[in-house]
Amino acid sequence: MARELDAIDRRILDVLQADGRLSIVELAARINLTKTPCAERVRRLERAGIIGGYRAILDPQKVGREHVTVVQVVLSRTSDTSLQEFDDAVRDIPEIQTCLMVAGSFDYLLTVRTRDLAHYRAIYGEKIAKLPHMMHTHSFAVMDTVKDVTAIQMHES
Repeated sequence: MARELDAIDRRILDVLQADGRLSIVELAARINLTKTPCAERVRRLERAGIIGGYRAILDPQKVGREHVTVVQVVLSRTSDTSLQEFDDAVRDIPEIQTCLMVAGSFDYLLTVRTRDLAHYRAIYGEKIAKLPHMMHTHSFAVMDTVKDVTAIQMHES
C-alpha cells in the first residue's frame, strides 16, 4: 500500500472485522462516509492485501471441536529442508488450528482442536507424532479460554 492507513481505513477495518457481511451502504453509514469513497477504500484495502478475505467464525462447541490442546514440538533437525517438510505436513492436518515457529527451548507451538481428549489422543498417534523430523513433544490440555481474539484491533490505545 502506497500510503499509511489513516483513521478512516482503521475504522473500516475495525467495523469489517466485527461484521464482514455488512453491505457497503451499511459500512459507509457506520463510518460516516458516502458509499462510493467507502467502496473505493475497501477495494484498495483488498488489493493491498490488508483485507485478505472474509470468513465465517464457527462456534467450536456446536461443530464438535471444543477440546483444545497446545503442543510444544522439538524437531530432530532444523535445516531449511526439514523445516519446510514439517511445515508442509502440518498444513495437511485439519485438526491443527495454528502452527507457530518459535525461538526458544522448542521449535514449534501447535494449537490442536478436537472433539475431546480421546480424539486428541488418536490424532496425536495417527498424525502429529508421525510429522517429519519429530523428536519429542509436550502436550497441554486447555482447561478454559480466557481470551481468543482472531481480529487485529486497529484502533490505537
